Amino acid sequence: MLLALGLGRWIGIAPFAHLEWTWRGLAWGIGATAPLLLGLAWCLHTTAPPVVRLVELVERRLAPLFADSGAATIVLIAVAAGVGEEALFRGVIQPALAAHSPIAIAVVLSGLLFGVAHWITPTYALLASIVGSYLGALFVLSGNLLAPILSHALYDVVALAVLVRVKPAPTSSVL
Repeated sequence: MLLALGLGRWIGIAPFAHLEWTWRGLAWGIGATAPLLLGLAWCLHTTAPPVVRLVELVERRLAPLFADSGAATIVLIAVAAGVGEEALFRGVIQPALAAHSPIAIAVVLSGLLFGVAHWITPTYALLASIVGSYLGALFVLSGNLLAPILSHALYDVVALAVLVRVKPAPTSSVL
């Protein structure tokens, strides 16, 4: 979020200028989470080799980082990521790009930057770019930054909970 605030101040775009706490924004955000969760389910069940390798990598390398996390920690991490990343990519970068190009180009470019920022593997960057473009379109269609923030955060809560379930914390044994 600090990066969004700093960059926004530097280029004259308030990251939260289009954030409104409305029932409509909440509904957009909650409803828009469903396709993201369907994508997660597909990733977890597909036999496509690049995605299978990605899931295995995430389970092996990232799951241990969250293995001891309780529900409150997972929610806080998800909310921080949703607010911070959406403030940066949809609140600052996308409007800055839209000031100099058609909105569709701004959505795609900010989505690609989102993917690059999430580079773990080329497959993950591609999937994150698709998600970033989706969240950018959601922002345009809803007109409210709350929608992509909420959708992003809800998705992250579920994805992290699934990750923790897949790789639970090691248990100590008593001899």
